[in-house]
Amino acid sequence: MLIPSIDLKNGRVVQLVQGERQALETNDIKGWIRKFQHFPLVQLIDLDAAMESGTNDSLVKYITAQLPCRVGGGIRTLKRASEVLAYGATAVIIGSSLFKNGRPDIAFAKLLADTIGIERIIAAVDSKDGNVVIKGWKEKTSLTAVEAVCEFEPYCGSFLYTHVDKEGLMQGTDFEAILKVRKTTKRHLAAAGGITTQAEINQLDRLGIDAVVGMAIYTGRLNIDNHL
Repeated sequence: MLIPSIDLKNGRVVQLVQGERQALETNDIKGWIRKFQHFPLVQLIDLDAAMESGTNDSLVKYITAQLPCRVGGGIRTLKRASEVLAYGATAVIIGSSLFKNGRPDIAFAKLLADTIGIERIIAAVDSKDGNVVIKGWKEKTSLTAVEAVCEFEPYCGSFLYTHVDKEGLMQGTDFEAILKVRKTTKRHLAAAGGITTQAEINQLDRLGIDAVVGMAIYTGRLNIDNHL
């Protein structure tokens, strides 16, 4: 399944290359809501909240009221996770806050699972140069993606694996890395990072993996009319 991604920054929809260079920006939020309204699931990320540079909370509320969204970005506490779910999010995407001092924070993962339910928790595992990266992909941990997935398996309903090395480049993704994660967990898996073509989406679908796509959609490289 294709999951379109909406990334918010400074009140606009944006696309970044590897989380750093801004490549696209638009304030036509209503237009993209219309384009995505027939998709069963959309991924919504508040980049300002993730980078601790502000928040797009009013937009998060607005978009989740109109689209079935899984929401991430700056969800660091149980209170915040509960608030986002109350906005109407189908699930919350938790990344950096699952780690403490570069290691899995199992106590926090368990607290989330016990309180809001594992089915509404998506553990985000982002990999760059072979290791999990956190805090806006700026801080490298000693863990591999496979090791992190093993740690969080009991505490989430699904995983979001992002191959940061390919993110935003539209040069294809890394199927070998994604397959390693797929073989590690029985949980549902979505993959992101460089996915550009319908052939890649189809290949992932055959493996039971959802494809989260941003840049290829916004540039028109991928025709989403096929998915309507």
